[in-house]
Amino acid sequence: MKNKKQHLSENEARDLHEQALVIDTQQPPATSGFIFTEKMKLELLEMEKLGYNRQEASSALTKVAEQEIRTSASARAQYLGLWKRSGVNIASGTYSAGTAIENAFMTATEGIAQARSYIDALDGELKLILNSKDIEEVYNSGKRGLIIDFQDTLPFGTDLNKIEYFYNLGLRVVQLTYNLRNLVGDGCTEKYKSGLSYFGRTVVEKLNEMKMAVDVSHCSQQVGWDALEISSSPIIITHSSSNAICYHDRGKDDDLAKAVANKGGFFGVAIVPGFLQDNGSIATLDDFAKHITHLVNIMGIEHVGIGSDICGNGPETGVVFDEEFPKSMPRQIEYYRENPDKFNWSGFREEHRLTPNYRIDGFNNFGDWPNLTVKLAEKGFNEEELRKLLGLNYLRYFREVIG
Repeated sequence: MKNKKQHLSENEARDLHEQALVIDTQQPPATSGFIFTEKMKLELLEMEKLGYNRQEASSALTKVAEQEIRTSASARAQYLGLWKRSGVNIASGTYSAGTAIENAFMTATEGIAQARSYIDALDGELKLILNSKDIEEVYNSGKRGLIIDFQDTLPFGTDLNKIEYFYNLGLRVVQLTYNLRNLVGDGCTEKYKSGLSYFGRTVVEKLNEMKMAVDVSHCSQQVGWDALEISSSPIIITHSSSNAICYHDRGKDDDLAKAVANKGGFFGVAIVPGFLQDNGSIATLDDFAKHITHLVNIMGIEHVGIGSDICGNGPETGVVFDEEFPKSMPRQIEYYRENPDKFNWSGFREEHRLTPNYRIDGFNNFGDWPNLTVKLAEKGFNEEELRKLLGLNYLRYFREVIG
């Protein structure tokens, strides 16, 4: 084993990546965005002719992708091929985030049904992760695993029994809010960033009762502090960044990160370029490594991991088909700028550095995930530390909180 002064070479780091348990603690399009088949390309052209906007086209393409996975061997090969290139064993996919409250329940239910369709069609190659033993089984068998998460509590509405309902559908990780205010509390881009409501406190208690992870990634800082106080289990930040390195509404301050660690929690670092730096439109993997290194120094090596939160750019990245969408289907921020009569329930605005010119060198798509390991090795993390950052820390958390 190398010590910190004897850096792993690039080849050694790539070999380690192939051997290690690797968990992406936030990969939203894990079952909606890894393929872009010829049929999907043709469908997108038809949607353009019919005047679809980007959101409508994305939703429709997700359904086409599901059909392709069920009926096309080449689509299944394309999907599993991207997993293989990534070297990731387990990914946490999102099935509720940033939608209007009246659509939230149906959107979440349909999304989980679509994920289950993938699992069935892939005939054992993709397994639903319900507990830590499932993670270990997937890793030991060389298969892939999917964790179902919500990035909002809107699908529960006012009915606490819905938490158990979604638990029975496979949900295990629940972010309390997305960017805006909901019934539980305030998100990180809301105008006034207060904490948990009384209802929100009850939701946290119910999540604890069901042994589900309490995620505060998109929440206001105060919601994070309130969740720490109320939760009987360690809480999690599946995907965020360090405000000490680069301030962003989506980032977390050092005192909150340290408090999360002190109570046994976990912090997954995202690689969204506009979150990592504010010096220009192009981020680098060095920027990402700065956040990892700082948080390790603040929280300890046992509490940090990686929740990439992006699939990448290019034709094989599914719902992030950024370079495939025609100009008539602008991305979210541009769309709402051009349509001021519509409300943007995502809560992201111009100042959040999410326009198309923000990109990251070294991560063009999910298949480039090994580059993260190589960069961290280059920064001096040894084999034991890398294994913790790549997956063992999250496994520890998952085992303790979920079982």
